[in-house]
Amino acid sequence: MTSIVFMGTPQFAAPILESLIKADYQVLAVVTQPDRKVGRKHILTASPVKQVAVAHDILVLQPEKIGGSPEMQKVIELQPDLIVTAAFGQFLPTKLLKAAKIAAVNVHGSLLPKYRGGAPVQYSLIKGEKETGITIIYMIKKMDAGDMLAQRALPITAQDDTGTLFEKLSVIGRDLLLETLPKLIAGTLTATPQAEAEVTFAPTIKPEEEQLDFEQTAQQIDDQVRGLRPAPIAYAILDGKRTKFWDVTPLTETVSQAPGQVVRKTKHELVLAAGQQTALAINELQPAGKPKMTITDFLNGAADKFNTGEQVITK
Repeated sequence: MTSIVFMGTPQFAAPILESLIKADYQVLAVVTQPDRKVGRKHILTASPVKQVAVAHDILVLQPEKIGGSPEMQKVIELQPDLIVTAAFGQFLPTKLLKAAKIAAVNVHGSLLPKYRGGAPVQYSLIKGEKETGITIIYMIKKMDAGDMLAQRALPITAQDDTGTLFEKLSVIGRDLLLETLPKLIAGTLTATPQAEAEVTFAPTIKPEEEQLDFEQTAQQIDDQVRGLRPAPIAYAILDGKRTKFWDVTPLTETVSQAPGQVVRKTKHELVLAAGQQTALAINELQPAGKPKMTITDFLNGAADKFNTGEQVITK
């Protein structure tokens, strides 16, 4: 039986771990991020990966930082055949990678060499890509730069957001890993180096990247909204207040209003101008300190505001 140490944290990684257990791999230990306080009540919560491990009575290791930790030494002592990572969220030292007798591999949520880094799914949406996918790579010290063992693409629909893509990619990653590991173990795989000239990066989203720029086109704004949903959610300064934009629709019409001005307002519709004479229908908003609401509910409390031509988006 091939032994594995699995390293991962979010829901994306949980089905992948579950599949390895069901496929009768010997999961010696699971390494995941420490429990974090979640929600308004700050309830200390185990990661989805830890919850799977505990349900199957698998040893759980939770270092704040893996490098040089007692938990890293424990993994080395376990001498696994494979180390498998999926959205673990930390760099792995070379000494740890070399502890795997066969290989250390990563299930990465993009079509490498595009979008190396911590937010590949978000960037595939924000950058308006038509497809994304999963790449299984050898792990090396350089971030997401290892040779590729397998890859599978997934079309991105106009309805997709980061949440739906994570769900779809988790299933693809699970299936592709199960197809790839037997060949890897048997030594019948030929790895493909990544084309360095095609490398792009997807670093963790910074707070300043959450603000919408209405000088961008309506489609670009929609891409950013979907790329930041269900968290952290894109925002703009609307009517002087920081407002989260949960759902918008780019329209096909050409408009004359300046970016951030009102194109049209009815009881059930608010259309704002964006860059390059494009227009954007606002569907769901969340003003600061209030719950998410439909545009109809939002406009019910807007009285005489949001008249045609009014500049309602400011920086």
